[in-house]
Amino acid sequence: MSEKQVSEMSFEEAMAELERVVGQLEGGDVPLEQSITLYERGAELKKHCEAKLKAAEEKVAKITLDETGKPTGTAPLDGV
Repeated sequence: MSEKQVSEMSFEEAMAELERVVGQLEGGDVPLEQSITLYERGAELKKHCEAKLKAAEEKVAKITLDETGKPTGTAPLDGV
């Protein structure tokens, strides 16, 4: 398991580690205490991935198009 802080991970890094965590938990070959630690790490990774996805969705939703449908930039996000 990576020692990198979840908040410092890219979406791809977090997803890859989340997949490893889920695989270990599904395998059932880890002691109870380690399972709890893995579950907590997995929950943190899931929350991080969801936040990254939401930010990306909001950014895509704010893309502005010209009259021909070509992207011209992004509109400022509300509350930023």
